[in-house]
Amino acid sequence: MTLELKNNPTLSDYQDYIRQMKQERGFNTTDKFYECCLLAEECGELISAIRKNSKSGSIGSGSVAGNIAEELADVFIYVCSLANMHNIDLEQAFRAKEEKNKQRTWKRLA
Repeated sequence: MTLELKNNPTLSDYQDYIRQMKQERGFNTTDKFYECCLLAEECGELISAIRKNSKSGSIGSGSVAGNIAEELADVFIYVCSLANMHNIDLEQAFRAKEEKNKQRTWKRLA
């Protein structure tokens, strides 16, 4: 099977691609807790990359600033994967959640 993401993909296309990619590469497709752990790890790497790339961030000698785009992509992959494991259409979930959010009153803390 040739893995290919179509041009101008929808969110559903990304979910399908990630489902196929994980199967083709022999990655986890069933252990939801393990996938959550991997997502948490990638979120930590994203936070570290953002900190290291910020003006006030510091990194030790021998360390390099992380690539924020790559870490965001990794987080996205795990979010899509978890949605797939739970049979959740992320677009539908987003739209439903946003409709709830539109009904909320938002206020900022001072």
